[in-house]
This record gives sequence, structure tokens and C-alpha cells, in this order.
Amino acid sequence: MKVRGTLIGFTAILMWSLLALMTAASGKMPPFQLSAITFAIGSLPGLLLFAARPQRLKLLRQPPKVWVTGIAGLFGYHFLYFTALRNAPAVEAGLIAYLWPLFIVVGSALLPGERLRWHHVAGALAGLAGTVAIVSRNGISFDDQYALGYGAAFLCAFTWSGYSLLTRSFDRVSTDVVTGFCLATSLLSFVCHLALETTVWPADAGQWLAVVGLGLLPVGTAFYAWDYGVKNGDIQIIGAASYAAPLLSTLILVASGFAEPDWRILLACLLITGGAVLAARDMLVSRRRRDAAPAE
Repeated sequence: MKVRGTLIGFTAILMWSLLALMTAASGKMPPFQLSAITFAIGSLPGLLLFAARPQRLKLLRQPPKVWVTGIAGLFGYHFLYFTALRNAPAVEAGLIAYLWPLFIVVGSALLPGERLRWHHVAGALAGLAGTVAIVSRNGISFDDQYALGYGAAFLCAFTWSGYSLLTRSFDRVSTDVVTGFCLATSLLSFVCHLALETTVWPADAGQWLAVVGLGLLPVGTAFYAWDYGVKNGDIQIIGAASYAAPLLSTLILVASGFAEPDWRILLACLLITGGAVLAARDMLVSRRRRDAAPAE
């Protein structure tokens, strides 16, 4: 069960690696407008399931703390991330925001039944080092004038890691509630769009296809898979493996012609892959011991 949950959680990371490519292909739609549309699309699988099985609607009856945590996690993360990008250079803001996998691994020590070991932290730090190698290809520089953006990026990382860790404590709450989280995030993003942005629609069918793809995968199914993974899988391994997302995203951008190949990509590949394997040491060793055990 734990291995299955971990693997399902990792599919969310794979889907998030498509985020940069699909966003680039979606045109010049403002971020809150894009968030409103894609989260609305992301809620459709859950709505279709409710339409087919109305009895599952009762699973939405959850305590207020569940709803507050879910909406604060999905909408809060995106609000803070967009705020960071508006008030600081994308490279530095993105790097700070991507502290959340490390926060998850370290914070997991506070969860019941979890034990933080040295290789979990070492694996997460290796992943962070790999991410630094990826995002700093054109240089990196922190400037005091962007303090607001940096602060928002840090809160962004803290928000997503906190949401993920708290979700783990809601292990008896059905993943169906993610549908409600997506709908609420879509509505709040729409309000922010009306207040802060000018509407821009996709220019052609290709851009619309990218928007739909965003809603179905990295801004849709990925959140359902993540919810299931952090509740039922090894959250420390999932956290460390999350650093694979920026690496895979960069590789996809290179393969698609949106970015140039670089030696730092190979270095990041070695660091992130090695870090994920190191973090998964307990699971790999226990499985090897089971396979080696003589049959009774």
C-alpha cells in the first residue's frame, strides 16, 4: 500500500514537470486568469464522478479545518507564487519557492509514525543542490529591493509544505474533496483576475489545447495524485523526489526547443536522481530483504 501510494504521488511530480512547457505554449494569458480556467477544468473529473455516483457527494462533508487547509494550500500557494514572480526575478523567486520539498522532508519528523533519518535530509539537500544547478544557468543574484518577492516565495514554500504535511494527518479524508479545493481556487483566482489583471484569451487552437492540457494534468489530476500520495505513501521519499520536477521540466523544454542543453543539466540529473535514491534507502533495502527472504 505504501509503495503504491508513493508511486502515485510521484505521478504528480511527473505531471508538474509539464507545467513550464504547457504554460509557455498557452500564450500570454495572465496568471490568475490562467489559474481560474485551469482549476475549473481540473475540477471536471471530480464533478463527473459525482454526477455518475451522487452518493459520493457525502464525502464532501468535512470539518472546516479540512476545507481551510485545502483551499489555503492550493489557492494560497498560487497566490503567493504569482506575487513572488511579480515582485522578484523569476530565477531567485523560483529557487526560494522550491524549498518546499526540503521543508516536507524535515517537517515529516513531526508526523505520527514517521522517523527522520540522515539520508532523508541528505537526499533532499542533494535535490536542492540539483535544482540550484538548473535554475542558476544564467546566474543568480539576491537583491534587497526584491525583499517582498523573496518573502512571498518563502511563504509560498512554507504554504505548500504545510498543506502537504497537514494533508497527511487527514488520511481518512477522501481525495474527492480535492474537487472542492479546485473549484474554490478557481473562484478565488477569478476574483483576483478581475481585480488585478486584464483579460487575454488564447490566440489559436494550439494555445487553447495547452490550457486544457494544463487543467487536465499539472493543474488537475496532479493534485488528486498528490493528495493520495502524501496520505498513503512515504512522504519523505515523495518530498525528496519532488526535486525531479524542475529537472524533468528543463529536459522537456530542451527536447521541445524552448531551452538550450547545458552541462548543468547533467549535474542536476546526477544530484537529483542520487538524492531521490538516497532518500528512498529504507524502502529499497526493505524490499531487497523481502525479495531475498526464503519462501516458507
